[in-house]
Amino acid sequence: MSNKAKATIRVEKFRTQIETDNHNFIADEPIDLGGNDLGPNPGEFLSTALAACSVITMKMYAERKGWELEEAIVDVDYERDAKENTTRFTKKVELKGNLDEKQRKRLFEIAARCPIHRSLENPVEINSELI
Repeated sequence: MSNKAKATIRVEKFRTQIETDNHNFIADEPIDLGGNDLGPNPGEFLSTALAACSVITMKMYAERKGWELEEAIVDVDYERDAKENTTRFTKKVELKGNLDEKQRKRLFEIAARCPIHRSLENPVEINSELI
């Protein structure tokens, strides 16, 4: 499965067109940073990736087990401290449905095993080339 994305910025301040294989959307910066707030900023996209991957992974697991997970909500806050060169994600998980404490605990553990969570916890290599 491809996970490619292309971002293009032109003359309209920080408005960025993002394309994936099947989707198009806008990224921007908030007004207080000089953007027009036409879409999520890059940090929000990073938080979104972690939140979405977490809920999807829990839903898949619950369905395989036949558990009654009615709703999973993951709230992610991403903070980058450039001065200290640190990154912190705070992830809050809320589960709704007919689940016992053992199932809730297991789903919480499963959320930490989603591919994006694992990627963010491990060393990341970025290979760049100018074309």
